[in-house]
Amino acid sequence: MSTLLIILILFAPLVSSTFIGTRTNLTRVGSDKQRNKTELIQHAIARDKRRHTNFYSSTRNITSPVQEETSMGEYLMTLSIGTPAITYPAIADTGSDLIWTQCQPCKSCFNQSTTIYDPSMSSTVNAVPCNSIEYLSLCNSNNLRPSCYCMYNYIYGSGWTSGKFDTEKFTFGHVEITNITFGCSTSSSIDFVGSSGLVGLGRGPLSLISQLGRPKFSYCLTSYFDITSTSPLFIGPIAALNGKNVKSISFVRNPKIVPYNTFYYLPLKGISIGIIDLLIPPSTFALNSDGSGGIIIDSGTTFTRLVEEAYIQVEKAIVLLVKDLPMAAGEFDLCYQLQAGMSPPSLPNMIFHFDGADMELTYDNYMIIDGNLWCLAMFGSSYTSIFGNYQQQNIHILYDVANNMLSFVPTQCNQL
Repeated sequence: MSTLLIILILFAPLVSSTFIGTRTNLTRVGSDKQRNKTELIQHAIARDKRRHTNFYSSTRNITSPVQEETSMGEYLMTLSIGTPAITYPAIADTGSDLIWTQCQPCKSCFNQSTTIYDPSMSSTVNAVPCNSIEYLSLCNSNNLRPSCYCMYNYIYGSGWTSGKFDTEKFTFGHVEITNITFGCSTSSSIDFVGSSGLVGLGRGPLSLISQLGRPKFSYCLTSYFDITSTSPLFIGPIAALNGKNVKSISFVRNPKIVPYNTFYYLPLKGISIGIIDLLIPPSTFALNSDGSGGIIIDSGTTFTRLVEEAYIQVEKAIVLLVKDLPMAAGEFDLCYQLQAGMSPPSLPNMIFHFDGADMELTYDNYMIIDGNLWCLAMFGSSYTSIFGNYQQQNIHILYDVANNMLSFVPTQCNQL
């Protein structure tokens, strides 16, 4: 089966004008396991590494070592599919666009904790024929007979899934939405263990946001070590920010090539920590036509990655500011030793200077305590920069795709 890599069609809105949106909750991957802080950090770093292995490579792996939880994202959302409805957890991913779940009859499926969806048992499913004009560029088939099905093989950075396109009724909370195009996967790699599929929230036409015809959503991620609280996700017109402290920036225009066309690129110009302006040329974060460079905001990456030229400057600034603690080896590249029971010193805010607005991070959003270590919760990158979800904690972030805007405001997310 050849690989589906081009998704260029446009979908008509699928939701009526009376749709006001819905709220659901996000649960962090692994929050159901009894882990201490060090174990949470280790698993997050391991997921990040797996997620970004060949993330931007033209030659992508379709194999993966055995693992106990997904490497494809950090947060799970609960939704239901079909009639009668089957409820299942799916990865919520701003870095991709396909909505899919595992389907019977399974040829090669990973283990999932919920019932596998069986389209033959649903009264609201409809197959997408491969000769359908609006889906013609999606179908992995040279057979244009009316009886053939629209097949796909979708490849991620370190995983893959394949099956056929169908339309079906989905339920988010108490809101039912019909005729959502989704992937009914009968074969997948094991990179999605811990979920039953994925909900793409990216900019591509197959994403949930694009199909709803109300292309906006927001989320507010609770404190990283607060594993008892869920994080709210608002979809559709209900997603809104209010107050005088709301700031907005425009997304950078995407490259047309896959997979970059579905990412959310940000117009970052520079970084400062307190009064220290880091010596980072603005061109460091420029997005190139081949997809290299730039900085994307990604719900599935835990710890921010900055291209080496920028990361080195951040690290140097932290070294200048932290003078009374000894350095120590840890899971991150820059760590300091804390004495037992000792609280870390206060550090000034780290400011991301975007074209149009500044985003200020308190030191709790860029430093992390790991046992008796206090570390810079970032890594260097050799290809592009990624604004991770650890840096997004307790910030309500709105993706207004229709108006090409990202808005944000500091918020105590567990109180929304």
